[in-house]
Amino acid sequence: MSVLFTFPGQGSQRAGMLKRLAHLPQAQRVIEQTSQTLADDVLAWDTDTALRSTVAVQICLLAAGVAMATVLVEQGAAPDMVAGLSIGAFPAAVTAGVLQYTDAVRLVKLRATLMQQRFPAGYGMTAINGLSAEALAPLIQQVHSPEHPVYLANLNGPRQLVIAGSDTALKRVAALALEQGAARTTRLDIAVPSHCPLLEEDALTLQQAFRDVPVRQPRLRYLSSSRARALTDEQDIAHDLAFNLARQVRWYDTMQLAWEQGARLAVEMPSGSVLSGLTAPVFATGRVACSDNNRPESLAALILRAHRQ
Repeated sequence: MSVLFTFPGQGSQRAGMLKRLAHLPQAQRVIEQTSQTLADDVLAWDTDTALRSTVAVQICLLAAGVAMATVLVEQGAAPDMVAGLSIGAFPAAVTAGVLQYTDAVRLVKLRATLMQQRFPAGYGMTAINGLSAEALAPLIQQVHSPEHPVYLANLNGPRQLVIAGSDTALKRVAALALEQGAARTTRLDIAVPSHCPLLEEDALTLQQAFRDVPVRQPRLRYLSSSRARALTDEQDIAHDLAFNLARQVRWYDTMQLAWEQGARLAVEMPSGSVLSGLTAPVFATGRVACSDNNRPESLAALILRAHRQ
């Protein structure tokens, strides 16, 4: 039985996500390495106030994901494949051996800084539950304009979608979606319009930064949630990482791919349990576990059992 590690994106952050791991020696090494690379104490970024910054959120999610994965791998409980949503693709790439961790810290800091500087206010993302992409598309088209752009950003499930754009456009589409039968709309804790063409220029800048970073072939299967494909070429993965901030997320299709490739246990890295909820319908006859809700030794035992089956 194959094991998948999933790494969440922005919006899943929780204050204290790193502090909760700091007592684990393997995680502490990752936290210290993060602070050394940043020339700042990353634990000071792990607070409610600090996490209002896109930069702090993305760095802490990177560190928490790599730290938890390291704890499990060093107990012999390694995954067979990895997949990350948005910023989660970076800790996935580190876990797969594609990027060195310190390079990932520098790239993620650049990524988040570019996004935050381009959209310091007035933009974000909203989840739409209960409508199909086909039903939502004309509502987006009705509202979208150069002054108030809005795009379909995430296809997390057949009727679990996320839109990105200006505050005004998000509110208008959400209202129309409810009129058309959506069950719920939720403004996400994300201050930038990720996964749409508004960030194309920043993706090009990030691609330039990748030219100075060594990348390696993955040691295990790397699943791109932008392309819903397994990528094996290191330069292809680097391109995927650079551009995922401006590309739609196809999480549901990616989880179907993981299932088709033999994954039967999906373990979500910190923080939160959003991906576990999105993955569970695809893994209905398998198992989904969340690291935030389980002790590391329990997760390691679960993973080791899965490998023996």
